[in-house]
Amino acid sequence: MKGSIINKVVAQAIAEAKQKNEPVRNINEAYSVSAKTFDIKTESLSEENKKAHQELLAGYVEALNRVSAELDTADRDGANPNNSQFRNLKIDESHNLNAAFLHGLFFDNIGDVSSKITMDSLAFMRLERDFGTFDAWQKDFIACALAARNGWAVTCYNIFLKRYINVVVDLHCLNVPFGCHPVIVLDAWEHSYYSDFLKDRKSYVFAMMRELRWSKIDERFEKIDKMVKVMS
Repeated sequence: MKGSIINKVVAQAIAEAKQKNEPVRNINEAYSVSAKTFDIKTESLSEENKKAHQELLAGYVEALNRVSAELDTADRDGANPNNSQFRNLKIDESHNLNAAFLHGLFFDNIGDVSSKITMDSLAFMRLERDFGTFDAWQKDFIACALAARNGWAVTCYNIFLKRYINVVVDLHCLNVPFGCHPVIVLDAWEHSYYSDFLKDRKSYVFAMMRELRWSKIDERFEKIDKMVKVMS
């Protein structure tokens, strides 16, 4: 997926620019990402659900690569807030970028049927430090998942507040505070649970919470600790 898609899109963008007698800029800003295949062990979600959800991730990744390539030849001189190809592409970039990486983080931190967190783990200590108790974090996080309007519940470290907070993300981009680095992600879009839980989002959220992959989550907390030391 990585090289072939982006090369074809770049070539097509150059050809279209030449046909319109538009200037062709150097192609040196485009990036590409690839969709990882996740082995999600949970039995709380059907195989059909997991397969469809990973196909959705692949679609976001393909769209992101296409947008990245198209941005290289987008008309920056004509950028404006009302009818601008450049503005539309930048909005699409944020949408697909967040969608791709939030899905990847979510798939990577669920599905541990033997899920457990110990009191001496870094994740437990940091959550208890910033939320008062682990139970307080958990209650707040679940509330975020139930409050999201087709979106996400995310625990993240905020570099400005210098602490962990829970946020409600609507869709893929709305309500995301600046300076947030995600460590725990739960998908609260209807498509993530409807085929298995119908309208019972709460049961789905509880099922995912019982199978959080704390070993992976703890690695994320360790990375944040290292980042904080560098920034101090």
